[in-house]
Order: sequence, then structure tokens, then C-alpha cells
Amino acid sequence: MNGTRVCRACDAPITDPADAVVVAHEMGNSGPGWDVYAHRDHVDDVALMDPDLLRIMTRILAVKAVAE
Repeated sequence: MNGTRVCRACDAPITDPADAVVVAHEMGNSGPGWDVYAHRDHVDDVALMDPDLLRIMTRILAVKAVAE
């Protein structure tokens, strides 16, 4: 990895390391995953969904769709 971080809120590169804030950690399927960063000013703009909740809701909606 080249060390370039991208803001999850605005998709712009974070050029100042002091401005990068870890807002989440996303799990990988076959590895340790990765940290998600945002500019210090954009931390409150990042919308994150609990991955467990997303997985459970996806399964529920898939079962409902098949049942209908």
C-alpha cells in the first residue's frame, strides 16, 4: 500500500496524515480487513451501518422475497 488514504465522506485523498481519522474498520473475507478514514472535518458526515445488522437484514429481505 502506498499510504494514500481516501476520505469516506468526500472521496478526496487525505494528504495531511494529521487530518486522517479512523472512522471504522471493515472486515475482509480472507484477511485482516482495512481501516476506513475521513478528514477530521468530515467525521460526522460519514454514514456507517453496522455490518452485522446489514448482513441480517439482507438475509431477512431475501427470505421474504422468495416467500412472496
